[in-house]
Amino acid sequence: MFWRDDMSSNIDEDPFDQYYVVMNHEEQYSIWPTEKQVIPLGWTVVGKPGTKQECLEYIKTVWTDMRPLSLRKSMAEIEEKQKK
Repeated sequence: MFWRDDMSSNIDEDPFDQYYVVMNHEEQYSIWPTEKQVIPLGWTVVGKPGTKQECLEYIKTVWTDMRPLSLRKSMAEIEEKQKK
């Protein structure tokens, strides 16, 4: 998996390679080569395939909160309790 901190280009990569944007149950994103037949367990393809750059640009626009979903929900519950 390629994580957000590793979103740089690799000189050895073919610019025509295709990737999927994948997301896990915690709404964390990564990319996965389309040439691999199996998506890793716990990950789901979101959106359409594209070049590495296209996929990383998509992730930058949709992954605006790096916190896992479970943490966001927990913090929202705490905030709601504090308002009461």
